[in-house]
Amino acid sequence: MSPDYIVLGAMKCGTSTLAVQLGAQDGVFMTEPKEPCYFSDDDVFARGPGWYAGLYAEAAPGDIKGEASTHYTKRPDLPDTVARMKAALPEVRLVYMIRDPMARIVSHYIHEWSQGVLSRPLDVEIADHKPLVDYGLYGWQVAPYVEAYGAGAILLTSLERMKADPDGELARVAAHIGHDGPVAWVEDNEAENVSSERSRKLPLHGLVVDNPVATALRRNLVPKSFRTWVRKARRMKDRPEIPADRVAALQARFAEDREMLAGFFPDDPSLDLAYPFLKPAP
Repeated sequence: MSPDYIVLGAMKCGTSTLAVQLGAQDGVFMTEPKEPCYFSDDDVFARGPGWYAGLYAEAAPGDIKGEASTHYTKRPDLPDTVARMKAALPEVRLVYMIRDPMARIVSHYIHEWSQGVLSRPLDVEIADHKPLVDYGLYGWQVAPYVEAYGAGAILLTSLERMKADPDGELARVAAHIGHDGPVAWVEDNEAENVSSERSRKLPLHGLVVDNPVATALRRNLVPKSFRTWVRKARRMKDRPEIPADRVAALQARFAEDREMLAGFFPDDPSLDLAYPFLKPAP
C-alpha cells in the first residue's frame, strides 16, 4: 500500500491539527504515527518500503490514505527527501501548510526550547540556529516539489486560512487529495501540538517522565494538583518576541521569498493571510 496524499509541512504551522481533522473524516486514513518521516530521515528510510507500506495496512478499502511529516520541508538539513519521494510516489497529491513566518519563528523557538535543543535568548538563536528562519522560507522550501511534481499537484493552505473558515478549508484540502464525500470540522478535536502549552524537558526526561512505570507511580503517589504545578513551572513564562532591531531584516527576507511562492501559486489567498506585515499587492 502507498499513500494518496502527503502533508509536507511546514513545521509549527498547524499540520498536526490538519492531520487530526483529516483522519477524523469518513473515507480518509491518516497514519499513526502522524509523522513517519520516512522519506526524510535516513534511519527511518532504511526500514524499507515494506515497513512504510505497513503504516497503511489498517486503511479500509477505498480510503484516501496519507501522512503528514514536517521533516519533508526542512531544507537544507534533509537533502534526499524529494528524490526519494518522487521515485516511490510519482503521482502523490501534496498539501503545504504555512503561516505568518514571523510568528512561526517564535513558535519554533518555543518548541526547541521545550525540547532542550535551544536555551539562549531568541535574538541569539535567530542568528545562530538557521532552521528558525530557513523553515519559514516557504517558497524556497516548496520549490523542489514544484520542480518534481508541478504546482498543480500541490495545494497551498495556511493556518490563518484554516482558522478563518475551518469547514471550507478542510473541504478544499479534502477535494485536492481526492476525497469526494462530505467533510466537517470536528470541534471536539482541540488544536494539536500547541507550542505555548509545551513544558521544558527535564534531564533524564525519558526515564523519569515518559517511562510508563514512572508515569504510573506519579499518578498514584503524587497529587494531581502538584503534578500540574510542576508542569506549569516548566513552561515558558512569557511568549518571547523578536527583537525590534531584527524585525525589518527578517520581514524583508520573507517578503523576497514570498515572491517565489507567489510565482508558484499566484493570487492564492494564503499569500496575503500569512504575510500580514506586507501590504497586499495593488
